[in-house]
Amino acid sequence: MHFLSPLLENYIAQHSSPEPEILRQLTRETHLKVIQPRMITGHFQGRALALLSKILAPKNILEIGTYTGYSAICLAEGLQAQGLLHTIDINEELTTIQRKYFDKSGYGHQIVQHTGNAIEVIPKLDMTFDLIFIDAEKKSYDAFFETAMTKAVPGTVILSDNVLWSGKVVESLEKSDKATAALLEYNKKLSRDPRLETVLLPIRDGLTLSRVR
Repeated sequence: MHFLSPLLENYIAQHSSPEPEILRQLTRETHLKVIQPRMITGHFQGRALALLSKILAPKNILEIGTYTGYSAICLAEGLQAQGLLHTIDINEELTTIQRKYFDKSGYGHQIVQHTGNAIEVIPKLDMTFDLIFIDAEKKSYDAFFETAMTKAVPGTVILSDNVLWSGKVVESLEKSDKATAALLEYNKKLSRDPRLETVLLPIRDGLTLSRVR
């Protein structure tokens, strides 16, 4: 489902900061070589992530779901000079393209790749995070969130992507649709969780912005 007309989406892109050339190159290569290229973050949302990261100026960022690395590069734009971004993905086949563009972006020395299940990787990270971005298997969002919360502190911002799920969250739920069911529960939880302040933003496929109290 497109929440805005292509005309409006084009207008928004034209009146936002331009997409960096390195990210245009990554987008082209993703569409040429990787399955499901529509999963890439894209210009408008990428600039939103980059600007938010610059406003927060995080020392440490945690990303759950790297894909080909577009969002990681955007988030890394706001890192402090000595800051690090730890990004986790289950698919080891994507690590080469990720590293290629991390290094070309100039943020490669600040981005640490992890391959594996985030629920197993996160407990091994001996640090807390100022900014957390969740964009992986939707059925595991709650588990990702609770695991990430063990590395959060008051003021940590948690971003959850694809929470509108192409509009399926407001359509009749099919019994076999486990992903939508999980997102419905997750969205309800974040809106009511006393540990958080939360707003769901209609950016692209839905982006929830939560702040730990």
